[in-house]
This record gives sequence, structure tokens and C-alpha cells, in this order.
Amino acid sequence: MKKSKTSFFCQHCGYMSPKWLGKCPSCDGWNCFAEELIADQDAESRADMKFGGKPLQIEDIPAEEGNRTVTGITEIDRVLGGGIVAGSAILVGGEPGIGKSTLLLQMMHRLAEKGLKVLYVSGEESAQQIKLRSNRIGASCKDLLVLVEISLERIQEQIKSVQPGIVVIDSIQTVYSADLMSAPGSVGQVREASSKMILFSKKHGIPVFLIGHVTKDGSIAGPKVLEHMVDTVLYFEGDSGHAYRIIRSIKNRFGPANEIGVFEMQDRGLKEVPNPSAFFLAERPQNVAGSVVVPSLEGTRPILVEIQALVSATNLGTPRRTAIGVDHNRVSLLIAVLDKICGLHLSGSDVFINVAGGVRVEEPAVDLGIVAAMASSFLDRPIDPHTVVLGEVGLAGEVRAISQMDLRIREAARLGFSRALAPKTNAVHLTKTAKMEIYAVSSLKELLENIF
Repeated sequence: MKKSKTSFFCQHCGYMSPKWLGKCPSCDGWNCFAEELIADQDAESRADMKFGGKPLQIEDIPAEEGNRTVTGITEIDRVLGGGIVAGSAILVGGEPGIGKSTLLLQMMHRLAEKGLKVLYVSGEESAQQIKLRSNRIGASCKDLLVLVEISLERIQEQIKSVQPGIVVIDSIQTVYSADLMSAPGSVGQVREASSKMILFSKKHGIPVFLIGHVTKDGSIAGPKVLEHMVDTVLYFEGDSGHAYRIIRSIKNRFGPANEIGVFEMQDRGLKEVPNPSAFFLAERPQNVAGSVVVPSLEGTRPILVEIQALVSATNLGTPRRTAIGVDHNRVSLLIAVLDKICGLHLSGSDVFINVAGGVRVEEPAVDLGIVAAMASSFLDRPIDPHTVVLGEVGLAGEVRAISQMDLRIREAARLGFSRALAPKTNAVHLTKTAKMEIYAVSSLKELLENIF
């Protein structure tokens, strides 16, 4: 009788070791190794795991991308770079209950209405549960096929039999391959099922969407190599306290990365938001200290967000610094620059920063907006509601140039803003806009002289 082989796999990154280790040498995780059985693949299975290609001269390789499949949902097409590319593998991650299955079912319905045969494979829900959701969101079409299955080999057999145009796997953590003896959801099974499904997609030219679970820190569960294997990685952002949902492309081989699509959760599913700037500024208070609007850039799309600051005296020995929607370390840096360069002594005050609407902004172009909001709250002087502020702040108090200034200014002018405080380097090369008055600032002292 052939002896079975076992190895130990890190449940965080997929690192393999012949023996148990307390600390993973790859990701430095502690107590994360689990023993898994490894089955030797037969010759027929190994023969199927290849493309059979030959070396070609790069001049002879056709560079046509082919026609993309447009989903009919504008925000999804924007994030994907114009539509779905044939044979592409797309990984979708997000918190439980955020709307991954709902959105993909809506997308499959739109494609089925155009006459494209689509296959929705579920390993987490029964066919009756999927039908109840489809009734709620109005997704019902004869070309929308549902398969409840978790065996990878059985799923591939059904795909060959049905010949769909697009496949959705919900979720990849529930799928298992008979070549491995470990349980579904383990690192080995996720890696094996994903690699075989991606290879199957490339060989047959069928786009496949893989829905992935996330861990408690928000990253997609399974080995990190899973994100390198696929062509596109989409993350759902948002929480149950807000109606909006943002889908962001972290990686995209066929379009711009870091592009976002904005949706609103409603009773009948997710509804796309064509004008997210107006959506996020709908409830903005007027003539209130500590509030300022900043044109942020997400991928190729400019979005206006409201940054709020509250600076209040504290009775504690150590003042609190709370930042929601922006980097906490960046806020601490800007507080120190305000204290040192501008003489606004915030060392004895609590500082709270919030991006209204629950949006997360990570680019340094919002630095000047954060500084303006904190100064407004500290001095208790409101900023003109028709003013936008944008720019990066250095440690010496200088205001540095940012990218895509024309695009940001045009978006602000389109929404009715008439005054902008921008870096002096950008203002010199900025295309003049009749509806927008530009104030060039090169330091934080000039900002405080012109902001109020």
C-alpha cells in the first residue's frame, strides 16, 4: 500500500515545510502551520496542466485585445477597464454581506438578457436560496444557469457541457480538488482549485469570476500568490452603517489600477451612482468651522469628498488623535507641522479627523485639506463653502505639486465651486477656467492668509 505524503502549510501565505514550525519564515506569522495530505497526481492529470505552446518572435505575436464583453453596468465596466476580456480571471473580495454575490448575480442577469449564456456556480447556497435572491433583485432569464457544486472536476465537466460565455465561482474557498486530500478552504485546496480554474479559463477563453473570502484584517483568505495568479483583483469597500458600496480594482492587467465604482445598497440590490461627488456632498453643512472639500483622484476619476476636523481642549494628559478615512500617521505628521511652522499649538487639544460618508482617501493630495480643516476648527472660523483645497504638505511646511490638477479643478467647477487653493507649482501650468478663481500657495503660512 502506497504511503500517503503530508506537509505543513502556513494558513496565511501558503509556505510549505516538511515539518511543523512555530513561526513562518515567509510571513512571520506565529502558530499558523497545519498538516495537509498531499496526493501524487497521475500522468494524465499532469499532462492536462500545460498549454503546449512554442517560442514565438515578439513581432509575430498578434497584439489585438479582442472585443470586450460589456456588462451593461457602467460602474463595473469602468473598473474592469471597459468590459470583460475573454479568458481573464477576476478575483472579487470583500467583507461578508457587503454585496459580492448580489452584484455578480445582477451582472450575470444583464449579460443573460443580451443573449449570452452564463453559469453561476455556488458552493455556499442552495439553488432555492439563489432563486429567492434573484426574485428580490429581479434577476430572471433563461440563459442564466445556476449550478450548486463544490467538486472542481465536476464543475469543469459542466462548463465543458454547457459552454457558457462567463462563469462565476461563489466562492473559491468552498471548491475542492480530488487530487488533494485536505479539506476545502485550506491553503492547498485554494491554491490548487484556483490554479486549475485559471488555467481552464485561459485554455478555453472563458472569463471566470472567483469570489474570495477575506480574513479579519481585510485581505483575501488563502495564499497571497492567489492575487498574483489572476488578471484582476477587485475589492468591495464600505460598511453596514453607510448605504454606499465602493468596488476598487487593486490590480488590473487590462485597464487602469485603483479605479473605483460606486454603488448604493437598496432593497432591490445594488444601484450604481453615476455622480459620486454629488452623492458624498449631499448632506454637507454650510458655514461650519472644520469642514472643507477636497478633490481626490481615484484611478482616473476625480471625486470631491468632505474632510471634517474637530479640535477641542482635552483634560487628559495625552491628547487623543483619531483619524477615520485617512492615514493616522499622516495626520500626526500634519499636526506636528502646524504646531512647528504655523504656531497653532495643538499639543493640548484632541484632534478628530473624518472623511464624511465613510470614504477612505489615501493619496497625499488631501494633506492641504486636512491642514485647512484642522486650522478652521482650531480658530473656529468657517471656510467659504464654495472653496476647494488641494495639495501635498512637506515637513518644512511647503506645499508640493500633485498630479492631474486640471482634471480635479474641472470636476470642482462642474459642481459649482468657484475658488481653489492649489500648489503654486501646479497653478503656473494650470489651464484657466472661467468659473474658477485659483489662489496659488507655496507654504502653509500663505494658506492661512488666503483660506479665510
